[in-house]
Amino acid sequence: MKILENIIANTSLLFTEASSGRTIPVGKLYRSLGLNPVEKGLLFLYNDNLLHSIETLLNFYGTAHTIALLGQKLHPDFKNRLEGEYLPKYIFDPQRHDIEGYTLKEFSDTIKIFMKDDYRHETKINPEIKILLSTSGTTGTPKLVKLSDEGLYQNALSILEYMPILESDVVPLNVPINFVYGFSILTTNCMRAGRIVCCDKDIMQKEFWEDMDRYGYSTLGGVPYLYENLNRIGFFRKDSSSLRYLTHTGGTINNELRKIIFSYCKEYNKEFFAQYGQTEAGGRMAYLSTQGLLNEETSIGVPVKGGNFTIDEETEELIFSHSSIFGGYAGTLEDLADYDQKPVLRTGDTAREDQDGIYYITGRIKRIIKLFGIRLNLDEVEFILKNELQGSTFACLNDRDKKIVVMYDHKETDPQAIKDTIKNKLHIHPQYVQTEYIESFPLSQNGKINYPLLQNLQHENP
Repeated sequence: MKILENIIANTSLLFTEASSGRTIPVGKLYRSLGLNPVEKGLLFLYNDNLLHSIETLLNFYGTAHTIALLGQKLHPDFKNRLEGEYLPKYIFDPQRHDIEGYTLKEFSDTIKIFMKDDYRHETKINPEIKILLSTSGTTGTPKLVKLSDEGLYQNALSILEYMPILESDVVPLNVPINFVYGFSILTTNCMRAGRIVCCDKDIMQKEFWEDMDRYGYSTLGGVPYLYENLNRIGFFRKDSSSLRYLTHTGGTINNELRKIIFSYCKEYNKEFFAQYGQTEAGGRMAYLSTQGLLNEETSIGVPVKGGNFTIDEETEELIFSHSSIFGGYAGTLEDLADYDQKPVLRTGDTAREDQDGIYYITGRIKRIIKLFGIRLNLDEVEFILKNELQGSTFACLNDRDKKIVVMYDHKETDPQAIKDTIKNKLHIHPQYVQTEYIESFPLSQNGKINYPLLQNLQHENP
């Protein structure tokens, strides 16, 4: 268990519950439940980033169990489908008082876990599978990514090569750890930082900033949508003295916002790391440091140490190789018997490389619209709109290859300006552009705009 061994080796590490201030050192936390290290099975951990969730995770990580990290706010039907398919031995879910076929047992004064009544040990789980993460949202077919301890450890080592984590750092868990980015933030900082603050508030809540003043957060992480909201509330206009650096992944930050963040970093002596990654590679695959923010749009920088990019000459798809590549997907319990690690990951993103070895994402293969036979990348359309219209948030959808649907959440945005921008930049006649105001964008568990849900709503209300 290389991840846990390296966390334990950081002997001064503390875990603090944000709301109460209760603090437990790592040496006590990871073995507080007295679990049998050779016991194996499957644990479903419905995570909320609070201290008891992290405590449960680290305790079970030190055993032979496989851990499925899942969002606590998942729809009950989705939970039932997952549990019916995978028949986990243990379920940690503080939101429920009973689960049919399970008995709630006290593992400590603060941690209660459901245990399956008739658990059968013939369930075969490949010992390489340490963590399972969902990629199918909250209502789709359960689909889990199989990740090994070795792969996660190798990815963490690559991140620690460039991330300026200090032993004095105080790190909030403001990104859910059932999202691979959040899990990566947890593991890498547990290896090097001084204090992990466990919290369930996001940065749009007043209590989060009160906690930041109280504990002195050294870093923040988030997806582009979060940074767009930070810009909206004026975060980049003043200093946060304890903050040393910020990180992001999960999409491209538009040019206007990149310039604002760069100016903020320069004025207040901060660092920013724009990153690119996918669950199937265990976390972060490329990074761009602060100075690179002023480079050409959509740059993701260079691959992490130990990783390599190639681009498919025919499709322009970005292909990644690293020892952190996952061991396949699981759609059924039987799928957990195998761990088949491929040498490369086909990302599904199109990209290009410049003469200096810097990579740029140009879109998603599945986000292509063919309007009158002309291929348009909807991600590029969004990017153009964000840059031309003061960094506002837009979501572009494909209306049956007949129209581009542009959704926006700022009432002040002029719909005609959207159509004019697309006409001027892409030569698309305004009659083929449909604009819609939406009060707020639905978000997926990882904080990104939920495009499948938006597309479904569009089909229901054409």
